[in-house]
Amino acid sequence: MQTAYLAGGCFWCVEAIFQRVNGVKEVKNGYCNGSTQNPSYEAICTGQTGHAEVLRVDFDESEVSYESLLEVFFETHNPTTLNQQGADKGTQYRSAIFYTSDSQRQIATSVIENIKSAVTEVTELDVFYPAEAYHQDYFNNNANQPYCQMVILPKINKYFKQ
Repeated sequence: MQTAYLAGGCFWCVEAIFQRVNGVKEVKNGYCNGSTQNPSYEAICTGQTGHAEVLRVDFDESEVSYESLLEVFFETHNPTTLNQQGADKGTQYRSAIFYTSDSQRQIATSVIENIKSAVTEVTELDVFYPAEAYHQDYFNNNANQPYCQMVILPKINKYFKQ
């Protein structure tokens, strides 16, 4: 098993897609690399803690490669907008890859080089804090909520209709 840490804006959106990717065994929403220990969602939303909303993706590399996961990542968010994904604005919504090995860093850098105008940050993982329980498995537990219907479901449908 390997683990990828990916920040593509609101973690609910990327979580819902990665949960449906073959080879992904578990996903967990959380916060990476900020200045506050064990931050709350409310603290993250201020944009003052330095954390990014991130998805921890545990995957079986015999079923899906790290590079393939990065391809999913780049197809399901906008890596060319600095500190913003859709209506979500702030450093907590930045496009970022937090690597755990030199191999992951090299692969991420190589993939990003092929994306025109990418502003995706590639940074070594310092720390990952799991988000509060109500943020986990959000779309699956709240599929009828307006945000899920208007924002997340269209992203899922768009990606899987390719």
